[in-house]
Amino acid sequence: MLSLEPVTGSVVNASINTTLLKAACDIWQQYEPESFPGVTTMIDYYALFAFDATWSFIQALQQCCSSTVLNNSHSDISIVDSSYCFDRHFFNGNKFIHTISTIEFLGISGLIQYSSNVTDRINGNYYVVKNFQSFANGLEAVPVLVWSDLHTWQIYAETNVILWPGNTLSPPTGRADMIGVTLRIAVIEIHPFTMTKNVIDDYGRNSTKLIGYFPDLIDLLVSKMNFIPQIILVPSNQTYNSLIDAVANGVYDMVVADMTITATRREEISFSSSIFDNSLRIITRIKSAEEMDLMAFLRPLSLKLWIVLLVSTLCSGFLICLFERQDNPALQHRSLISLGAMSAWYSFGTIVGYGADFNVTTAAGRLVTIGLYILSLVIVATYTANLASDLTTSKTKDLISGIDDIKNGKLSYNRIGILVDSSIEEYYLRDVSGGIHNFYPLQQDSEIYTNLINNIIDAAIMDAGVLEYATSSFYCNLTLVGTDFDQSAFGIAIPKRWLYAEDLDINILLLRESGDLDDLKRKWFQGTTCSIASDIITSTTIESMSGLFVTFITIIILSLFTYIWKKCYGKIK
Repeated sequence: MLSLEPVTGSVVNASINTTLLKAACDIWQQYEPESFPGVTTMIDYYALFAFDATWSFIQALQQCCSSTVLNNSHSDISIVDSSYCFDRHFFNGNKFIHTISTIEFLGISGLIQYSSNVTDRINGNYYVVKNFQSFANGLEAVPVLVWSDLHTWQIYAETNVILWPGNTLSPPTGRADMIGVTLRIAVIEIHPFTMTKNVIDDYGRNSTKLIGYFPDLIDLLVSKMNFIPQIILVPSNQTYNSLIDAVANGVYDMVVADMTITATRREEISFSSSIFDNSLRIITRIKSAEEMDLMAFLRPLSLKLWIVLLVSTLCSGFLICLFERQDNPALQHRSLISLGAMSAWYSFGTIVGYGADFNVTTAAGRLVTIGLYILSLVIVATYTANLASDLTTSKTKDLISGIDDIKNGKLSYNRIGILVDSSIEEYYLRDVSGGIHNFYPLQQDSEIYTNLINNIIDAAIMDAGVLEYATSSFYCNLTLVGTDFDQSAFGIAIPKRWLYAEDLDINILLLRESGDLDDLKRKWFQGTTCSIASDIITSTTIESMSGLFVTFITIIILSLFTYIWKKCYGKIK
C-alpha cells in the first residue's frame, strides 16, 4: 500500500529558511517549553505550513500598515465592527488580499509565493510517497518517492524500494475493477439513444423511467461490472462540449451519450472503446407536389429536334401529296386543303408508329415511307426512354443530392441547420465553411425537425443513427439525401487517466464480440412507421403530366370545331 503526503523542502533537499526556523523554535522553547519537541525534525509538517501561512499574513499586514503611514491615508486594515463577531471584516479587504498575492519569501517549509487566481501557494510544493512495509516490529511507512515543482517525481533513496503485495519487487499486472463503486453517469435525452417514459407502479404512483440504447447499455455494463449507477438526466439545452467540461472538472464520472470521439475532446478527457459506429447524414424535406408544367411531356426532346421533326413531317407530307395525288384513289378528287391534310396525317401517323388509313401506291411514295419508318424507329425509342428517365428523376430529385452540393453552395448557408457546440459544428467549420460561422444555429436536436417542417431551414447535418430513426418512425415528411460521410464513433466520456478505464474498455469489447451491441441496435433503430408512405412518394402526379392533357383537350376542341364547321359548310353549300 502507498500513501501520499505533503512535506517541507528539507525532505527533498530544497532550500528552507533555517534562520527563521531557529528563531521560531527559540521563541517556542522560551515561552512554552513543555510542548516543544526538542528537535526540529519532530515538528509536524502541518505546523510548519501553518507558520508560513501566518508569517505571510503578518508580512501582508506590515506592508499595508507601511503604505498607510507613508500616504497619510485612512487605515486600510481598520476593522468594520459589528455586534456579530463573524461579521467583522477589513475596511479595504481587496487591497489586503492583493498584498498577500504579492508576498514572496523563503519560509521554513520552502519557497512561499501566491497568485490571485490560485487559492494555494504556487511554488514550494513538495510531496513524498511512502510504502507500507512489514518489519519485525510491525508495519512501517518507508519513503520511496519524492516530488517537487522543479524535479517532479524522483527516487527518495537508492536503498529504498517499493514492495508490492506478496513482498515482491514486481508491480501487479491486474486492473482495478468497479465492484461496488458508485458512478455518477450523465445522460442526455435524444431519440432513440435515451428517452423518458412515464410508468405506473403497483401502488398507482407515476414515475419516469429511462429507456433506449444507452440505458440498456448501462444495464449490460452493470451486470458485468457490478458498479452502482447514479444516472443523471441533464437538461436538453446543455451542449455536448459543456458535458466534456463537466467530466474534466469531476462533476460526472462518465457521460453515456451520442458523444463523438474527436482529437479536440481527447485533449481534455478520455474516451472508452466505441459503443456505437457513427457517421453523418443530411436531412431535408420530401419534395412536395410538383408545380404544373405544361411543357413537361415535350422535354425528352430538345426544341431544335421538335422543330426538325415538324419540318420533316411537313416536307414528307408534301412529297406524299406530290407522288400520290394522281395515282392513289384515297387522294383523288380532293380539295387542296384536304389533300395537304391527308398527306400530313400520313406522315405524322407513320412517324409515331401507328400508320394512316390509306396506303401509298407509287415507288417514290414507298421510299418516303421507308424514310419515315427509320425516323420513327429511332425517335419513338429515344422519346420513350428519355420520358421515363425524366419522370423517374423528377420523383426522386431533392433540393440537394449530398454533402458535395452543400460544399459547392447549392443551398444558402444560412438555410443549413447545425447543432452548435457539437462535433457536427467542428466538422462543418473544418470541411465546409473554412471556419466561417455562416450556418443556421440549432440549440437542440429537436429543432432540426421543427425548423425543416416550418421551412426555416432547407437541410441539416446530424448523426446518421438519429436521423434514420426519426425519418422512419416519426417525421415521414422528411427524408435523408446522399450517402453517409465523416465516419466516426461514439464513446463513453471519462476523465483522463481514470482508474477504471481498462476495465471499462475490456467489458465494452466483450459486449461487442458477443453481439450484444448489435442486438441493441436492432432493438432501437428499426422504425417502420413511415414505410407505408413509399407508394405515395413514387406515384406520378397529375401536375407532371398536365401539359399532355392540355394538349389532348386542345386537340379535342379543334376536332369539335372542325366537325361543326363541316356541318355548317355542308348545309350552306
